[in-house]
Amino acid sequence: MSWLFGYRNAQPQDFSQFIQPQVPGASGGGDDGHTPPPKSSQMESYRFDSTALERAAAAARELEKSVHAKEALELSKMQESTKQMERQAEVKKYEASIEQMKIEQKRIEGEERRKSIQEETKQHQMRAQYQDQLVRKRYDDQLMQQQRMNDENLKRQEESVAKQEAMRKATVEHEMDLRHKNEMKKLEAKIIAKAKIDRENQDLNLERIRVEASEKRVTVLESIKTAGSVLGTGLTAFLQDWDKILAAAGGLSLLALGVYSAKGTTGIAARYIESRLGKPSLVRETSRFTALDTIRHPIKAVKKLETKQTDALSGVVLAPKLEERLRDIAIATKNTKQNRGMYRNILMHGPPGTGKTMFAKKLAEHSGMDYAIVTGGDLAPLGRDGVTAIHKVFDWAVTSRKGLLLFIDEADAFLRKRSSERISEDLRAMLNAFLYRTGEQSNKFMLVLASNTPEQFDWAVNDRLDEMVEFRLPGKEERERLVRLYFDKFVLQPAIEGNKRLKVAQFDYSVLCSKIAEMTEGMSGRELAKLGVTWQAAAYASEDGVLTEQMVIDKCKDANKQHKQKVQWQSEQERQESKSIYATEKETEVQPVKSKVTVGSPIETATVTAA
Repeated sequence: MSWLFGYRNAQPQDFSQFIQPQVPGASGGGDDGHTPPPKSSQMESYRFDSTALERAAAAARELEKSVHAKEALELSKMQESTKQMERQAEVKKYEASIEQMKIEQKRIEGEERRKSIQEETKQHQMRAQYQDQLVRKRYDDQLMQQQRMNDENLKRQEESVAKQEAMRKATVEHEMDLRHKNEMKKLEAKIIAKAKIDRENQDLNLERIRVEASEKRVTVLESIKTAGSVLGTGLTAFLQDWDKILAAAGGLSLLALGVYSAKGTTGIAARYIESRLGKPSLVRETSRFTALDTIRHPIKAVKKLETKQTDALSGVVLAPKLEERLRDIAIATKNTKQNRGMYRNILMHGPPGTGKTMFAKKLAEHSGMDYAIVTGGDLAPLGRDGVTAIHKVFDWAVTSRKGLLLFIDEADAFLRKRSSERISEDLRAMLNAFLYRTGEQSNKFMLVLASNTPEQFDWAVNDRLDEMVEFRLPGKEERERLVRLYFDKFVLQPAIEGNKRLKVAQFDYSVLCSKIAEMTEGMSGRELAKLGVTWQAAAYASEDGVLTEQMVIDKCKDANKQHKQKVQWQSEQERQESKSIYATEKETEVQPVKSKVTVGSPIETATVTAA
């Protein structure tokens, strides 16, 4: 078969050497005028190798003699057809790729067309928006122009009304002036006419006056004579009858005895009613149930009856250690009340606004007791009546059936030291009355004192106290709890309950409370409560009633500045007070020496020094 494939793979140029080439101009001279090539070169062109032709003829003969010649021919045909089919497949593949390229081109054209349509739509929308803006601007300009025209018309109307009012006022004033002038002329004419009539009737008037005077004198004299005769006759008859004299004396004595007895009985009854049904005037606030308060305020009385015992620390935010100690006090007080034991007296001291009064009220409610609040500053202006007022308060406290928590705020106002400070005799008497009424433990009332300067108490007052609790300024965690409490109380709850004027913007509530807790260092609980009220007022003062985060921070900064200013004022006041106390002590040290110098005799000198 090798000869067959050799024969098929033979190139056409292999047979070109069997073909004799035709050289132009070989028959002698060319028509184109070129010189014919040499003869040797022409002979070389006619030469060829006959071996190739011989090999081809041998291969053909061998192919004819082979038994597989037909099969080889069929195989060569099949190979040729296979190659043709492969070429057709490649042609189909090329045609498919061309169709795919056409489809891709159409897709790209469609995508470009879609993008161009979107761009045109966007341009149309932008053009429509721009036209809408132009229309709105034109409408706004028309509205502004119309508003200006309305304002100008209103201004003209107001000016016209003002001119008319001024003209009317001028007319009224002119009419009043004319009326006044007419009245004055009438009065002047009337006075002149009356004077003329009086001058003309002067004699008649004098005669009438004389007659009236004489008649009045005669009447008075007759009345005096008649009264004297009647009184004289009655007195003479009374003095001559001893029974009447004795009856009159006894009646007057009984009348005087009845008056004084009724006065004393009324005073005793009034004091009893005041101690049982009313409350002393020194008590500022109380939860005790009284008949007079029930008559005056029945709704409040019913609410007091409906109140239940609550936690002693509900709504009170303090340090953890202080809360634990106060909870122990509340439990002990409640058990003491239930077992009818002796109450313990407590002193609560610390800066103002740290929750002393609030805890006292919660302690009374938790223990099932009544509370009464008394202010020490109310006793100093009473003077000599202060002792009576103190006794009235303690007498009223003893009559409580549930037990009374007597809370005295600013107790250092009248419980000052008797030895180191110069206090008045009235305050000294009040202090002695207080010490007398609190000398022993009581199962009727519990005494709670509150003060910002406990070092000013008299040593005897400290002896009456069983426990002292210090209320300090809130720390960072307590301030954050207070800020959350008052923000919820004064801002969130009114906004949730449907307050139309109060709304809250969207911001991180937790992060803001932590930030405010850092900014309000040194503030008390009362100042933080006022800060919550300030946030509410800021929302009410805004145009849309929305409380934003920036508004909260600004109000917090303002409150911080005010707090620092108050602290500065307080430090300056303390320095001035310390200077005045130092000067007073110096004067008290020098005063005895001056008395010795001015007074002559030794006896007088000793007396002044002792005084």
